[in-house]
This record gives sequence, C-alpha cells and structure tokens, in this order.
Amino acid sequence: MRNDDAAKVLQAVRDLAPTISSRSAEIEEARRLPADLLGQLKAAGCFRMFLPRSHGGHEVDLRTGMDVLEMLARADGATGWTVMIGSESPHLLALLSRERFDAVYSGGPDVIIGGGFNAQGEAHAAEGGYRVTGRWSFASGCEHASWLFGNCVLMDGGRPRMGPAGDVPELRGMLFPASEVRIIDTWSVLGLRGTGSHDIMIEGAFCPAANSFDIFQGQPSIAGPGFVAPVLHFVLHMGAVAVGIAQGALDEVVMLARSGKKRLYARAELAESPVFQVHLGRAEMSVRAARALLRDTGDELWDACVNNPAAAAAMAPRISGALAWVTEVAARAVDTCYQAGGGGVARNASPVQRRFRDIHTFSQHAAAAEGWFGQAGAGLLGHATGFWT
Repeated sequence: MRNDDAAKVLQAVRDLAPTISSRSAEIEEARRLPADLLGQLKAAGCFRMFLPRSHGGHEVDLRTGMDVLEMLARADGATGWTVMIGSESPHLLALLSRERFDAVYSGGPDVIIGGGFNAQGEAHAAEGGYRVTGRWSFASGCEHASWLFGNCVLMDGGRPRMGPAGDVPELRGMLFPASEVRIIDTWSVLGLRGTGSHDIMIEGAFCPAANSFDIFQGQPSIAGPGFVAPVLHFVLHMGAVAVGIAQGALDEVVMLARSGKKRLYARAELAESPVFQVHLGRAEMSVRAARALLRDTGDELWDACVNNPAAAAAMAPRISGALAWVTEVAARAVDTCYQAGGGGVARNASPVQRRFRDIHTFSQHAAAAEGWFGQAGAGLLGHATGFWT
C-alpha cells in the first residue's frame, strides 16, 4: 500500500527524468553524478525513500522503490544504479545499534553510504574495536558518500577467526567517515561510467566496535517490513535497474525508427521493416515479462516481510534466480535495439550505444551471474543452498 510520500517521490522523479536523460553524456564524461543533480535527487526524496518517517524519511514500500529505480535507470542507467546504492543506506545502517543509527541520522535524512560487500579487508581486534586494512573495488557513489564501509575478515593472532560452524571465516563490515578513507581512481570501464565506482582503501585505521556490522547475517535495529531480509530487497532493486536500462534502450530505438531512419542498402525505412517490427515487438514483450516477474516477486516478498518475516529468507534462491533471468532478458532486449540501429549507434554519442555498454557492464555483477539459477533449482529439489543471506 503506497502512502502519500510514495506518490510524491514517484512524481518528483517522473518530473526530473527528462533532465536526467538530457544530461546522460555529461554524467558519463564526469564519471559521477554532478553536484547539482545530486542535490535535485536528494530534494526528490530518492535517498530518504526507504528511511523510516521517524527519522525524516518517506518509508516507501518495496514496489514503490523498484518503480523509482526503474524510472531513474530508464532516464540514465548510471543514475539509476547510483541512486539505488545510496537509497539503500538505511538498510545497512540499521545493522548498527539503534543508538548509532539515531546518531548517524541526527543531522538529517539524506545520509549516503557506499563501500564494498566483498571481504577484501582484514580487521584485527583492538581495544574498543578493530584495526582495519583493506582495499575494496566497486564502491559506487564513493565520491559523494558521507560514510564508507568495507567488509572484512576478522583476525585473531594473525589468522582468520572462524565462524560458529568452524568452516568459514567470520566477516564484519567496518564503517568510517568518508574523510578517513582513500579513494583510488580506478573507474575506467565499459559502461555505467557515471557511477563513480572507484576503489577505496583503508590502512591501519581504527574502527570502533559500535561502527561495525554483519552485512549478511546481522539483525536490524529498526522495525518494519522494509528492514526484513534487506539483501533480498537489494537484489530486486538491481532487477529494477536492469529493466529500466532495457526500457530506455527500447525508447531510444523507437525514437530512432520514428525519425525516418533507413539503414544502408535497405529498401524501406526502419519503421516499415516487418523484420524490425518482429524483433522490436519481441524485445518489448520480453521487457514487460521481466518487469512483471520482478513486481510479482517483489509483492510476494513484501507480503512475507509484513505478515510472515520468517518466510522471507526462504525466497532467497528464487529471488536471485529472478535477477539472473531478468538480467539475461534485459541484455537480449538491448542487444536487439543495438543491432537494429545500424552503424550510427556504434558512435559514442548514441544513447543506444550507452545502453548497450551499461547493460553489459551490469551483467558482469556477481549477483546477476547465471550460477544463481542453480540455487533456484536446488531449492525446487529441496536441497539446502547455503545462500549468502
């Protein structure tokens, strides 16, 4: 059920989308969101949409969040991705104590954190906390974040501390003010260039125990359905961005065809080609199917989070399988748009080319890998999956 705040965020993003789209080339060249656009996204409520109203947020439901992220990615893939990361800040900060959560948000609701989920650091126990060293890749939005974290292996006596089962090391995220973290300019990539997903580095810095959290197994200090199984929400958010990128490619190629585009040696304009119409229709149906699956799965997860939180975790294999499928479908749809557009779309100035690069960069993310289909299949067979949530 959407509240009034949800409707306001959706409308604000809808109004802002044309501006975002018109600045896509600028965003890509800068390799980050421009400061003034970031301010507009904050004013639209994008970074506070999942935050509880008790802390100045809009407390929107999962479906609303997915619709917002799809709309942003439809306008510009990098903007959709970057807002996705920043909007999820409350979910991660809720893994701190309630006292620390309140303190972080005491200065206002638009707190943005970024960092690395992969355990590429070490945290050595010290009095009152940990001494942390590490370097983490893909820290999207790190240049405008106020807090940065890195997931770490906990160390005891120079060796990894093993978890309760004794078979895997114990992991914990370490949170630092952004001013204490070094950003290394590494984001020279194929697509999603405007996300500014550089490496971040910490060398021997002290992290108070109160600023550490368990990313995958931690229990939130904030009540409410939006904070049940947050990693599963993140997976569906990613799917919404993928659908947005694909829908944006469809928008662009339709506009190209309507402009009178005629491919070299073709007898008719692109819009009059029966072959093009078949491929375009198939791509459009595929994107609609991907969106429908995401919405159906998201509604099911939200219902579990509201009415039966214990059942939410059991959905993990299907949700990750859904992201893998949605990513494949979105990539094929964008490929269709790219192939139909002719030689002109190979130019850097082409929005279709940008969509092509964005979705194929997106598809390299570990959470979208085809291996997650195996988790879904194992779940159908009743096998334990060892899922990372």
